[in-house]
Amino acid sequence: MNETYQEIEASHEHCSHCFHTLKTKLDGTELLAHPPSFCNHCCPLFVTWTKRVDNGEDTLRGCIGTLEPKYIHTALSEYAVISALKDRRFQPISHAELQHLTCTVSLLKSFENAKHYLDWEIGVHGIILEFYDANGHQYSATYLPEVAEQQRWDKEECVESLVRKSGYQGHVTAKLKSTLKITRYQSTLCSMTYKEYEMTLNVTASNDGLINGKNGTCFISNS
Repeated sequence: MNETYQEIEASHEHCSHCFHTLKTKLDGTELLAHPPSFCNHCCPLFVTWTKRVDNGEDTLRGCIGTLEPKYIHTALSEYAVISALKDRRFQPISHAELQHLTCTVSLLKSFENAKHYLDWEIGVHGIILEFYDANGHQYSATYLPEVAEQQRWDKEECVESLVRKSGYQGHVTAKLKSTLKITRYQSTLCSMTYKEYEMTLNVTASNDGLINGKNGTCFISNS
């Protein structure tokens, strides 16, 4: 995958839309009929939910997206809910957790084939890893650009972790690493807390009633 997509900056509008979609789902009410105010560009994207816990740290509660370009009006709504309620690693997010959540939207860009498995930069590139085992079974997985830095991994540690994330159970040998196909990419991301989302509601309610804002380890969905 080395396609080029239109440059799009992730914004608070995108995060606010995700919060509104999730809150509406958990409230059991219907989404407003009008479309979001931000442009309906087409790009790959991920939606990440984290929760502030008692020690003041943020813990991952869900992260799912797509590496295929999709129009973001519908895709953000779709993956806001999928990542919050259908990430198999976690229990679904409950209504009581909303006030403790932070939403990060990552819009992906600049996909290019790496020359080898270490041909990427920590904090700059996300990577998609693909390979086959001796039985011809295919494995693949991705980490967003911020993951290696957040986990304090070097490149070798990140790649080995990503091999495990793909579901491969064998030894991660030098020979295996030499067969890895790596696609690197970049992203723009924006984060918003639930408190910040509530502030946008106050602003937009006083204007025209639109639920939009004023103005990032993850799974790939097969949908």
